Amino acid sequence: MSRMGDVLAGFHAAWEFESDSVLIRYERGIRTPKLFSALGERRIPLAAIEAVTLEPGRRGTVVLRIVPRPGADPLTEAAAGQLKDHSDPYRLVLPAERDALAEYYADELRAALTEAGPAERFLVAAPETPLSFKAYDAKASFDGRTVRFRWFWTGASSAKWKAGDQSFAVSELSGVEWRSPEVFEGHLRLLRGEDLPTQADQDPATVVFGLGYGAVHESLPFAAAVLAAVRRGRGPMAAVAAAGPRRDPADVAERIRHLGDLHSAGLVTDEEFSAKKAELLAEL
Repeated sequence: MSRMGDVLAGFHAAWEFESDSVLIRYERGIRTPKLFSALGERRIPLAAIEAVTLEPGRRGTVVLRIVPRPGADPLTEAAAGQLKDHSDPYRLVLPAERDALAEYYADELRAALTEAGPAERFLVAAPETPLSFKAYDAKASFDGRTVRFRWFWTGASSAKWKAGDQSFAVSELSGVEWRSPEVFEGHLRLLRGEDLPTQADQDPATVVFGLGYGAVHESLPFAAAVLAAVRRGRGPMAAVAAAGPRRDPADVAERIRHLGDLHSAGLVTDEEFSAKKAELLAEL
């Protein structure tokens, strides 16, 4: 491994290499992705790293990237592959003329890796609580032990108003499902055992995102913190984020028809229609 304390600075972040970890410090500024600013810094133990890649980037850059082991990082577990490249906190973008230096550090990191495969517990620290954000239909808050949803009369469905404001102890939960606000039907759903999922706007255990609500830099750290708390309280496998039990085919068909209506009306783009349709079909 390189000398402890070596620092490799790129666009929006700097990586400090230590004997047993990589400390990533994110810049703050108007051009820095908001998720980076919200995270501040992330310490990634070498034991949490599955792989290190180095690839050409866009517009004369190279990209050095850490790939966490499955189950090692609550943030990537909660994101479930939904983060866009520019919001990936484990990508370091550098000018192309620094590719030799980037390759050196990539090789050094690879040589120091000793673990592989799924991790039995989270090895990267979760975002610190308390955390809160505004969804379209509620304010969500988490103090480290209890998740609370307080419904907004301007956005919450009648079903949620009827159920009333909700409080969920971590001990009640089996996981978290985060669907990015940047895609159709973004939401945060709290999973409880074998409960059958309902539509997000009808489920009192779910808050719905929307334009300007539940932004990635607010809702994803929230989801990661809840997920980490659930795993601490229930053991290694209890907090794995999942899409829930398979749906009734008739329900999926109805939702696809509804999605098609939105697409025909111009309210959903071709890309959103295709992505959501594939997602629904995968739940059969």
